[in-house]
Amino acid sequence: MSGLLGARTCSSPGEVSDIKSPLGTKLREPLTEARFQQLFGGTEQEQELLAEPRWSGLCRLWKRPARACSGPGVWRLLQARLPPLRWLPHYRWRTWLLGDAVAGVTVGIVHVPQGMAFALLTSVPPVFGLYTSFFPVLIYTLLGTGRHLSTGTFAILSLMTGSAVERLVPEPLAGNLSEIEREQLDAQRVGAAAALAFGSGALMLGMFVLQLGVLSTFLSEPVVKALTSGAALHVLVSQLPSLLGLPLPRQIGCFALFKTLAAVLTALPRSSPAELTISALSLALLIPVKELNVRFRDRLPTPIPGEIVMVLLASVLCFTSSLDTRYNVQIVGLLPGGFPQPLLPNLADLPRILDDTLPIALVTFAVSASLASIYADKYSYTIDSNQELLAHGASNLISSLFSCFPNSATLATTSLLVDAGGNTQLAGLFSCIVVLSVMLWLGPFFYYLPKAVLACINISSMRQMFFQMQELPQLWRISRIDFAVWMVTWVAAVTLSVDLGLAVGVIFSMMTVVCRTQRVQCVALGLAKGTELYRPLKESHKLLQVPGLCILSFPTPLYFGTRGQFRRNLEWHLGLGRGKETPKIHGPPGAVAEPVRVVVLDCSGVTFADAAGAKEVVQLASRCQDAGIHLLLAQCNGESLTARDTDPGRTPGQSDPRAAVCECPGCSCSCPGETGAHWSKDLYSMGLIQSLGVWKAQQYV
Repeated sequence: MSGLLGARTCSSPGEVSDIKSPLGTKLREPLTEARFQQLFGGTEQEQELLAEPRWSGLCRLWKRPARACSGPGVWRLLQARLPPLRWLPHYRWRTWLLGDAVAGVTVGIVHVPQGMAFALLTSVPPVFGLYTSFFPVLIYTLLGTGRHLSTGTFAILSLMTGSAVERLVPEPLAGNLSEIEREQLDAQRVGAAAALAFGSGALMLGMFVLQLGVLSTFLSEPVVKALTSGAALHVLVSQLPSLLGLPLPRQIGCFALFKTLAAVLTALPRSSPAELTISALSLALLIPVKELNVRFRDRLPTPIPGEIVMVLLASVLCFTSSLDTRYNVQIVGLLPGGFPQPLLPNLADLPRILDDTLPIALVTFAVSASLASIYADKYSYTIDSNQELLAHGASNLISSLFSCFPNSATLATTSLLVDAGGNTQLAGLFSCIVVLSVMLWLGPFFYYLPKAVLACINISSMRQMFFQMQELPQLWRISRIDFAVWMVTWVAAVTLSVDLGLAVGVIFSMMTVVCRTQRVQCVALGLAKGTELYRPLKESHKLLQVPGLCILSFPTPLYFGTRGQFRRNLEWHLGLGRGKETPKIHGPPGAVAEPVRVVVLDCSGVTFADAAGAKEVVQLASRCQDAGIHLLLAQCNGESLTARDTDPGRTPGQSDPRAAVCECPGCSCSCPGETGAHWSKDLYSMGLIQSLGVWKAQQYV
């Protein structure tokens, strides 16, 4: 291949090429990393730090808590941990108060029937759903950073908690429990659910102490959506016995969904016509109302509270027709008034429930953090993921003292709060007022509420999660890998369980990331004539290349998992394979056959390198030297340089004399050893691969 402007071979390394750059840029003196740090102040700062005695560094560490304990430091800490101290002084009372009040009352009205419904999903009496719709909401209002987030009972967590409760406190096989035995069984199940809330809250508080809010990034959007969609199917199937009036035991463990379907089909002839009729009428009202709320959300002043309307109609119908006595329809019964007595959960159960609390904590944080981020981006404010850990951890731990089960942000009520005009966390206080009025005074009105209606509310609340499957065709077009992650997570959640589905989804999504680094190819680059742009040679035969000079780019981290791929790619490009003594000839068809004498490796894509990767580079430099090839490393970042300098093959701080390294960030070339000094002495930096020095590298060809 011909040179860019008439390539020529330099007779000696010391001779300076007279070829001009394509942009006519003036050459500058090459810089080593040490020289760059000296010119721009990095070396002086490091020397000052090194010159300080050790006790000075310890004094600085002690001064940080001292500054935090000062007046301004304490106030900043309080503002960070109590967000209302930040937003309440700037609250727009005339503009926002009405919207928060309407949205809070609307969400509170929905919390009442939904809380009781999700309590049945958790295998505890309905009144404990009201408690879970009150205490966590109040605590999150004080500690949360999501202005538009609505917390409380969540179907996915209720399903996961109910499965754990059924396993920990199974119902006796004999059945036909007396009233006292039923109360004792309910008390044990409430204690188990509260222990799960306590354990998951403690885990999230521990994550907050360790500042592990970044863990939410490992739960990708396909994993979360597939998990919630699969769990929605579990909710639907688990509510079939209540819809049909079948007193079937709850199935738990792997393949529980299919076991429940088989049991329902077997017992279908024994279904209750009265409860089946109530379920059909309830769904016929709830589903169209939800569709109307979605389609006319911009025209309606506030969403239609279909749940509370259905609850009132069903209660009146059951009372006037005596459905509970005449047709044996299961009803909610008496809701105890007032607050529950504070009680510490049985901590002896914590070791048994540890494997349940971890996925509950992860799902709580993942769903809540993703919802908060969505609305924070939409309304241009920021959330603190670590503060969210504190808020949800405290909500679960403190509310467990009042017999609440695990809770989190909810998809349906959050969307409802935004549609109703909510602006800040103050809407949560109005929601708490509605729930509190039911707990104190209005509880007896729900005595005759059929449990089949609560099952219908559970199913209708899953509407948004079922419709997430509509995104699959678009996901297939955007990313096949994300589509595979979605499907694998969904299948695992449906066939196995929600807990195992979460684990499979996270592991599979992380494996896809690792596999992507394995599939990256090292590409040879050429220059687009008249520009400073370097593109892969395989993309066009018009790209220019200096004879004898090979420019390679390896756009992935260099670690133990990619070192083999790195070695094979370099051997293929440079002809360093076993049994080959001459380097590979590069260039498009018709190019002048000339062996590679200089290789410039662009390391800008190598974001980090471990010890194995650094050792591989050292071995590559040795093999290039034996083959008579000059190796130049360009755009090495700080971490890659650290790994190279601390390679176990040589003394720390001693650079490899076999490779010239362009170490300066942005554009520079260094010659770390005397042997390699003349290699990069006149390298020219320019263009996309700023410090590759293509033009002046011709002097070694």
